[in-house]
Amino acid sequence: MVTHYPSAPISCTEVPPNAGQVSQVTAADSRYAYSDSAIHVLKNVHISAQLTDDFLELARNNTNNDLETCGVLGASLKEETFYATTLIIPKQKSTSSSALREEEIFNIQNDRSLFPVGWIHTHPSQSCFMSSIDLHTQYPYQLAVAMQVMVPEAIAIVVAPTDKTRNYGIFRLTDPSGMNVVKECEENGFHPHRDSTDGRPLYEQCSHVYINPNLRFEIFDLR
Repeated sequence: MVTHYPSAPISCTEVPPNAGQVSQVTAADSRYAYSDSAIHVLKNVHISAQLTDDFLELARNNTNNDLETCGVLGASLKEETFYATTLIIPKQKSTSSSALREEEIFNIQNDRSLFPVGWIHTHPSQSCFMSSIDLHTQYPYQLAVAMQVMVPEAIAIVVAPTDKTRNYGIFRLTDPSGMNVVKECEENGFHPHRDSTDGRPLYEQCSHVYINPNLRFEIFDLR
């Protein structure tokens, strides 16, 4: 059910189906398969089965114009599991390569005692992967510097509607391999990164994420 309010955020909660089955995300591409590189024991993260479809619908106009759209995921923490219950689409200046501003995000998450558990964005005409800009965007999410708390579970969801092999992926920086490379990189824009010292990939497909068809979530579209 979606209700529109003039000049106000969208409030969106999905109606959960009966006896929906929770499923674990697995690596669709061996290049991004989860490795044992994490130095943290990761809590599980549940996202709604409807999240990517609803986000892609909200991003449709930008996607048709080859412009990226970004959103931020806020999660509640219950019994050592994160539940992504809020999608915030902030005011943003969309381009073909980047689109993210962080104004107003903190207040929404803080008012609801939510953790910044990651972000979601489109690749309107590119394949499903993490670009160099995406890697730098992901880095502070896994540190959650703004919230002054570490969230190594933070994820990056890439939605690539034109990719015929996989239309979305859920990634994170490898830790410590990718985290160290990005931390030391001072480049801006699209650029190559050096290899990690241990030869591991800089990012990986998440294995701690579960698709939950029973999970309700809100959408705040602040554009």
